[in-house]
Amino acid sequence: MTGAREWDPAQLPDQHGRTFVVTGGNAGIGYFAAEQLARAGGQVVIAARNPDRVRAAQDAIRDHAPDVLTRFVRFDLTSLASVRDAAAELAGLPHLDAVILNAGVMTAPKEGETTKDGFWPLIGGYLANFAFIAHLLNRAGPDRIIQTTSNYARSNIDVRDLTAPPGPTMREYGRSKTATEIFGFELDRRLRAAGRAVDAIMSRPGMAVDARTPRRPGIARKTRWDEPLWGFVGQSKEHAAWSAVRAATDPDAHGGDFFGPAHGTFGPPVRIAPEPRLAKPLDDLAGRLWEQSEQLTGVTMNV
Repeated sequence: MTGAREWDPAQLPDQHGRTFVVTGGNAGIGYFAAEQLARAGGQVVIAARNPDRVRAAQDAIRDHAPDVLTRFVRFDLTSLASVRDAAAELAGLPHLDAVILNAGVMTAPKEGETTKDGFWPLIGGYLANFAFIAHLLNRAGPDRIIQTTSNYARSNIDVRDLTAPPGPTMREYGRSKTATEIFGFELDRRLRAAGRAVDAIMSRPGMAVDARTPRRPGIARKTRWDEPLWGFVGQSKEHAAWSAVRAATDPDAHGGDFFGPAHGTFGPPVRIAPEPRLAKPLDDLAGRLWEQSEQLTGVTMNV
């Protein structure tokens, strides 16, 4: 396991000439990932729903990286058509060095709420990311695909039927992240078996709280009073972005790596060990999850 001393998140390798996509890069952890990549010289494409919020994020990034180009691609996790169109637009770029799949759903949906394609919102976020990756790979693909999982991912959470009625919000969030983690490691295995020059890498942000996060003009954030407990623990969203940014920029990173905070919920980004039953699940669970994801999204992932 790589120690924290070997990587300084405040001194990234030079990223001039490289292009990155950050989904949900207009706020929260995604914004700080985009800012850090831009400060290192990388061109950043922010994939998000709201163009006004993206413009605010671009203005804030410009304060820290005035000479770096940022772009906007419309990206909506509640719509399979939107992620398909986003992938098609990104395919028109000369090259993609890394895609950070930061966007996700964590808030409690309204009763009976579904995505535009009829999925329960939290698991629908996983399925939309699956379809987005499939469209990217079917068009060539980036050099690296960085998926974001969570400490809520657990091997005892059932992902055999993604259409099952949802449970409590945090349980459902854990189910979406469990599916993400199982799929992420299966994607790495299939890419390597196929000889594809694409690295599938996993990352965890730890516990990210707004109350510890530095302010940026136009970027929404909560206060300590909105987070009565979390405001005293965890780490800033700026630091929570470190794991995904390391996964995207570390020249020694490769497919199958897993980056997370050194102390579980906070700390510098280090390589961490995945839970074995998520990285290598029994009974071909990963294969069945992959097949079910293709069936539900209607998208075949050609690796």
